[in-house]
Amino acid sequence: MQAKTLIILNPHAGNGSAGRLWTRIEPLLWKALGELVIAVTQTPAEVAPHLSRAREAGLTRVICIGGDGTSHSLINELIRLNKSDPAAPRMTFGCLPIGTGRDWSRTLGTPHTPEAAVRWIANAHPVPVDVGHIDTGSQAAYFLNIASAGASGEVTRRADQQKRRPWSYLVGTLLTLARYTPPQVRVLLDGKLWYEGKSYLVAVANGRYFGHNMRIAPNADIHDGLFDVVLVEGMPRLRVMGALQTTYTGEHIKRADVHTGRARSVEIQSDVSLPCEKDGEVLSGGPVRFECIPHALEMLAVR
Repeated sequence: MQAKTLIILNPHAGNGSAGRLWTRIEPLLWKALGELVIAVTQTPAEVAPHLSRAREAGLTRVICIGGDGTSHSLINELIRLNKSDPAAPRMTFGCLPIGTGRDWSRTLGTPHTPEAAVRWIANAHPVPVDVGHIDTGSQAAYFLNIASAGASGEVTRRADQQKRRPWSYLVGTLLTLARYTPPQVRVLLDGKLWYEGKSYLVAVANGRYFGHNMRIAPNADIHDGLFDVVLVEGMPRLRVMGALQTTYTGEHIKRADVHTGRARSVEIQSDVSLPCEKDGEVLSGGPVRFECIPHALEMLAVR
């Protein structure tokens, strides 16, 4: 007998695309996964109570159909619940790609067509994956894919102020780079000074893609216990615009003005508050600290 699966659904996510997706895949999920418990949420704050009740009822599998906010809340609550009772069965997490970015699904290899994604998740098994933690001094949270500091934080803020389209991040990136002044930063990897100078971006990557298909960390591995760190140093605006196009192929890591490293912990120091983002959620502050937590989450995936 198949165990019940909790579905966390925010039908308004992705400009309503989550609700439309749900009408297409609900009967497919019932057939593929067995009995479903469906929790409809309107805001990310509603995720935690649903998850706690599901855990108390013995459900150990949860699938998210929602946007960045819903997924972010779910991941943070899952880690909290798993840590609160380490002896209990760990809850496993799966997600179906919606919205404009779908960057995490590219790292996992999840198909983007709804029917194929349902078949994929029906054949998926719990796989331990690394999770990142970011602390800006005033805010702290876990993240699954990529967190970053610099121009990317401003790009995300711009995207949040408008209805998101597939081209929103690219347009926002171009507008931001035209005005953004890279600050002076010091970056420490595992406690050792790695870079000092001006920087447009420091990406601390668990996954490989962000910003709607930018292959910012092409060699990142979600199972290795380390971040891939990518830093774009200060340079003339025209040159950084030229470097931007290479992020879609991953060729940017071959440039002399782009630095790459790997570390368990990363710290970014600056005399100014740094705009930051984590999995598409905006925050700011500083100094900013990141820590990779190996195998902190069980993720539904096909390997």
